[in-house]
Amino acid sequence: MTSAVITTAATTTAAAVRTTPYGTGTGLLVEPVEGGNLADIDPKVLRGLLAEAGFLLLRGFTGSDMAGFTALVQSTSTSTTIDPARDFYSEVAQKVDAGFDEVGLHTENGNSPFRSHLAWFFCEKAASSGSQTTVCDGYRVWDAFSPAAREAFAAQDIVYSRYVAEAQWRAMAHHLLGGTTPAEEIDVAELIALGDRTPGTKIVAQEDGGVRYSFRTPAAGRTVFAERPSFANSILGPSFNYEKPKITFADGTELSAELLAEVEAVTARLTENLDWQDGDAALIDNTRVMHGRRAITDPNRTIFNALSYIEAPAA
Repeated sequence: MTSAVITTAATTTAAAVRTTPYGTGTGLLVEPVEGGNLADIDPKVLRGLLAEAGFLLLRGFTGSDMAGFTALVQSTSTSTTIDPARDFYSEVAQKVDAGFDEVGLHTENGNSPFRSHLAWFFCEKAASSGSQTTVCDGYRVWDAFSPAAREAFAAQDIVYSRYVAEAQWRAMAHHLLGGTTPAEEIDVAELIALGDRTPGTKIVAQEDGGVRYSFRTPAAGRTVFAERPSFANSILGPSFNYEKPKITFADGTELSAELLAEVEAVTARLTENLDWQDGDAALIDNTRVMHGRRAITDPNRTIFNALSYIEAPAA
């Protein structure tokens, strides 16, 4: 096992971090050398590590609480977004509350035009058994696919489509518009305009106040850090608080049973566990690495998450 020590400069202090491999891929465990504070990790260093690793597990830092987690998210990101079906516990953090069953691999908001660049997690109380968060690097998945699977997914985009209730789209639009307009005063035309910013998106207002949308996107697209294709999507993902989306290829054909079986087999083989400890934080490139969860066997487990954007590196 190799390790690296990196000195990070914060506005009030300097913290040195040590990195060691985590898991079987390129993921990294990031620890302080001398009791560094979570909020004092240099955002530029953190983004640099993430670009190489795909996911980071931050462990052993002082200030590993909700305030420190919130500060780190805010200092590293240009803006934050939300899951409109979850409640807030800080300016950025929402509690993970998707029941107790196993959760399939997905990217956060990956089946909508509002996918974030980064997905963050903070473990306030680790489970006494099981209940791990899972991660799966889309680079590794794409490389492990058969030529036929890569050809099928490269030939055309996939399309997600589903209905979203009025309260949910209003909460999302309120946040995306900067929180300046009360959710109940937002016109559906403003949501449609937000969707129009992302090519391949169509949002249609429904008579009951909800909306129905379709979103066309590559199953394996470039990441926020690189042009290299990564199989990072929500084909296998959950719909705990929402209607299950319909997923097809862009020409309207269904994904074949054989193709889905290969996706499930390859991702299962490459999926890794994040074995939480109290105070851990994790940072995931949400454009490259999918995540999910093993079944919860300890209901006292308490995990929070945050979603954010960064400025993409210059081409």
